Amino acid sequence: MKFKTYFLYFCIALMVLFAYFQWNDPDPHIWIPLYLFVAYMGYRKLKFNDAKIVFFGPAFLYFLWGLSLYPEIWEGVMLNEMGMKTMNIELGRESWGLFINTSLLVIFAFLPNEK
Repeated sequence: MKFKTYFLYFCIALMVLFAYFQWNDPDPHIWIPLYLFVAYMGYRKLKFNDAKIVFFGPAFLYFLWGLSLYPEIWEGVMLNEMGMKTMNIELGRESWGLFINTSLLVIFAFLPNEK
């Protein structure tokens, strides 16, 4: 197997793991499908070698949503403690999750297609 294949399998597993972590979130019905969609897009790149535009559309939407959720006052994401201390920390976590998804979708778009 090539690096691309290993990388895509790793990304798919990572997104499924991220979706699993969202199970405890107050709104898992929003976040679980978002992470699973990126895993599905990785699968599509692996099996069907979709065109770049297929990945840029969702990446653009994820990026815009991440910008809209970005907190007015950055307080970090506080990963070393359980729970949410302020709304800004929760918004920071959500926006960074969307930016991670955006980044992966853009990377998927630029991975070379194999014929």
